[in-house]
Amino acid sequence: MTQEWAFDFTDRTVVITGGSRGLGYEMARAFSSLGAHVVIASRKLDACEAAAARITEETGGRVSPYALQVTDWDQCTAFAQTVWDDRGGVDVLVNNAGSSPLYDSLTDISETLFDKVIGLNLKGPFRLSALLGERMVDAGGGAIVNISSIASQSPRPETLPYAAAKAGLNAATTALAQAYGPSVRVNAVVPGTFLTDVSKHWDQDDFQERARTFAAQRGGEPDEIVGAVLYLSSPLASYTTGAQLTVDGGA
Repeated sequence: MTQEWAFDFTDRTVVITGGSRGLGYEMARAFSSLGAHVVIASRKLDACEAAAARITEETGGRVSPYALQVTDWDQCTAFAQTVWDDRGGVDVLVNNAGSSPLYDSLTDISETLFDKVIGLNLKGPFRLSALLGERMVDAGGGAIVNISSIASQSPRPETLPYAAAKAGLNAATTALAQAYGPSVRVNAVVPGTFLTDVSKHWDQDDFQERARTFAAQRGGEPDEIVGAVLYLSSPLASYTTGAQLTVDGGA
């Protein structure tokens, strides 16, 4: 559905990791429609290029695609330097990239899988936040929004590494807000179940049964995350930092 957002990001540079699909793509569309120069970054450059072209065609805005493997410390370091230099600064960083791979049992979790989940959901967001947050302070201010997960608050065995990583991201959000305040605000959005492309692979009967226990009695549509991210990125949230905003349909 098409939304009218009461925000203005004209001439602001907004960096969104994992911005080529799902929730990140909807965020990128919204920021672009509000005048931002959006930078979308993910592992697959061709996916970012395709997403950027679609958004530009829709909004007429500037959307720049970058390749970035968020799990790679050195790539995060180089990306932060490059995007800052290319744009002459960054106003908003949205750490959206994340993944929760499936596994059969806890003992089947390999070290490679564990490290990948921690890298994508915690290590990379920390590194990008530290580098760009410090630069934002020197430049006079900015906002960082970390996309966490309800799994961080209600962990389950089938999402244990992911839940642990997102809980770490919540802790990092609080500490980063203290480190870079007052000029840079750092907050987290804590999504519940959203109906992205991944949801097509779920057992639909099982999900519908579970969704009936939610206050909203359904999963969220991808664009329903956008309002929370825009708010935390905007001057309307000038006294909000170190916060965790839950968007889960009352699950």
